[in-house]
Amino acid sequence: MPELPEVETTRRGIAPVLEGSTIAAVCVRERRLRWALAPDFERSLEGRRVLAVARRAKYLLVHTDGGVLIAHLGMSGSLRVLPAGTPPLTHDHVDLVLDSGPCIRFNDPRRFGSLHFVPAGADPDAHPLLAKLGPEPLSSAFDGAHLRARSRDRRVAVKQFLMDSHVVVGVGNIYASEALFRARVRPGRAAGRLTAAECERIAAAVKTVLAEAIEVGGTTLRDYVNADGLPGYFRQRLYVYERAGEPCRECGKPIRHRVQGQRSTYWCATCQA
Repeated sequence: MPELPEVETTRRGIAPVLEGSTIAAVCVRERRLRWALAPDFERSLEGRRVLAVARRAKYLLVHTDGGVLIAHLGMSGSLRVLPAGTPPLTHDHVDLVLDSGPCIRFNDPRRFGSLHFVPAGADPDAHPLLAKLGPEPLSSAFDGAHLRARSRDRRVAVKQFLMDSHVVVGVGNIYASEALFRARVRPGRAAGRLTAAECERIAAAVKTVLAEAIEVGGTTLRDYVNADGLPGYFRQRLYVYERAGEPCRECGKPIRHRVQGQRSTYWCATCQA
């Protein structure tokens, strides 16, 4: 599933093309996404000028002069910049054709992604998908003190705690594992048992890992490509994720693996004491 670095990389790829352009036409080939496209979806967007492209958690927000398009890439979706008229592939579900020439194409093989339009006058932050989200991990609102305050009396494992979007947004399975390795904290530790110093290390590691991943275009394990159709290269920098049995890059001991909360968890039993 595309996580925060992949979504931010997509935002940076499509923003220069979208911003200042007008959506001349909307071509829908498949309405049955995670939530079916609204009947007036095309009419809501056609003729709208794009003012800005932002991101909230793993959602892209395309601000227009008539409202906001909220897009989620689901498990395998992508938004690509292509010349208008490029023949569609099997899973190319929606095109935003721009007056400037290109189109933004939404591809989603599993159809777990979604597209929603919030009309002008309504607050997109109040949309059910966004209303209860926690702070952005790269913002000043997320730090060790925030983690410490939210973790008190919590018995949930720290890795699952970090992946809770009510605590902090955008820290998915890959980056939670990697951040905990850098912070030297075992993923199975109860969140409520974290010390203040550990919370500071975890918050700092989350920021570092996400920033590094954004710098190299995110992580491609299977499906993800950016707006230019290129993979992300953070996979080459992974310390633990999907490296079960391989030697730890720090101590040389085998990386361990187990299923935790129905998700694969990777860690080094020596470095993460």
